Amino acid sequence: MQQENVRTESDYSHLNDNQSAVLLISILIVALCGIAYELIIGTVSSYLLGNSVYQFSLTIGFFMFAMGVGSYLSKLLGDQLIQNFIKVEVAIALVGGICSILLFMAFPLARVLYETVMYSLILIIGALVGMEIPILTTILSQRSSTRDSIANVLSLDYIGALIGSVAFPLILLPQLGLVTSSFAIGIINMLTALVSVYVFKDYLKSPRLMKAICWSALIVLIVFVVMGAKITSYAEKHLYFDQVIYDKQTAYQRIVMTRSNVNREQRLYIDGHIQFSSRDEYRYHESLVHPLMSLPGNRSKVLVLGGGDGLAARELLKYDDIELIHLVDIDPEMTRVANELAVLAQMNGESLKSEKVTVFNEDAFTFINQPGVAYDRVIIDMPDPHNEALNKLYSKEFYTMIKRRMDDKGYVVSQSSSPFFTRNTFWCIEETLDFVFDDTLSYHASIPSFGVWGFNLASMNGIIPDDFSFEVATRYLDDSTMQAAMVFGKDVAEVASPVNTIMEPKLYQLYVDEVQK
Repeated sequence: MQQENVRTESDYSHLNDNQSAVLLISILIVALCGIAYELIIGTVSSYLLGNSVYQFSLTIGFFMFAMGVGSYLSKLLGDQLIQNFIKVEVAIALVGGICSILLFMAFPLARVLYETVMYSLILIIGALVGMEIPILTTILSQRSSTRDSIANVLSLDYIGALIGSVAFPLILLPQLGLVTSSFAIGIINMLTALVSVYVFKDYLKSPRLMKAICWSALIVLIVFVVMGAKITSYAEKHLYFDQVIYDKQTAYQRIVMTRSNVNREQRLYIDGHIQFSSRDEYRYHESLVHPLMSLPGNRSKVLVLGGGDGLAARELLKYDDIELIHLVDIDPEMTRVANELAVLAQMNGESLKSEKVTVFNEDAFTFINQPGVAYDRVIIDMPDPHNEALNKLYSKEFYTMIKRRMDDKGYVVSQSSSPFFTRNTFWCIEETLDFVFDDTLSYHASIPSFGVWGFNLASMNGIIPDDFSFEVATRYLDDSTMQAAMVFGKDVAEVASPVNTIMEPKLYQLYVDEVQK
């Protein structure tokens, strides 16, 4: 078609049924991709900065604001609506496609830079998405009534948002990971633009140029998807500084194992938070397990909540009188890695393969709220309460459920974060345990990778003795070390703390406030 035969805005009333269908499908895809980019940015920020409620609230709020700005700006784009739509779609594909890798690359440099990049991406992508709906609505309204056009556009927009929000946690995140997911969503945007170029070529001033731009951008994004694993590894190398020897995005979390090329130290990270270092993990796990196991009474049935790395189970298997160890970790990939990744299996002594150990890949909250074995000892080896889902595992309600699943003379221990860096968090956990159980005892240990780290014991019936004697081989813990561990200096001494509940998640807010100081 010659340049002078390009249709003008009034020609949109002559769209055929196939062209109208392409526009309607484009609306669904625009919404799907927009919500996916929003979730990707919110998830990356939650992983790297913590405080998921805060990150998602800001992401959603600024994204919606930017969409409003984009909707207003759309009226300034001119009358070539189809061409404007394709240009916007290409821009979204490129900016949205690289959003996650930009965030991962910015994070190690400075928090201010990361937040600048994050808000810039939210505003740019949001504004571009906001431009698309008015453009498409205007085009469709020339073929049918404004009322019908708005109804069709909004209904497909909401359906697309639903598909995107469901596909992200169920398909994109576990199957592709954050980096490759953003590239893949960018490809969907680019394919939408490319189809529009061919279907609406008569409405374009420079169809050949638009085809060349779309094909070039599509090829770039496809290359990024093919190289997604390498690009992710490159980003993680800068994020963790050490060599990444294992990484996996599961349906629940991102698991990364690193090795230092200097001292061969291995570290496990979950969602960017360090879980242990091979240099000093024994200090943590001995302090977690052996004070609990040295208390008088039956200890044949032990429950471990968390601990999917198998290191707490390794310490438990030093006790010959244990008959069963039930280990509950929600992520089957974590327990699989603990069994099959050579460096981790060597560290945990292949504990999860013991006939005494039974692994349940279930949510701890759901597991403990069911009838079953009455346990003599319970170990809570969960990550710090850095999000709402983890907060419930340090709540009055959760501890009450645990109490119902324990022997009348049983004991429970919980890792409780740092009494130095998160003092209020530590004592809030102690206060919540003390609200549910008869007696509590607090202690701490020096762990170089973490600093001062705290633990809280609680008993079902009676006072916990304050003298400890350890009968199994340890590398760190002994009687005198334990006595010192129960002494808290003035800067970590007990402070007045609230009881944490599911309805009032005060622990979560305390933790967030302290880690952001």
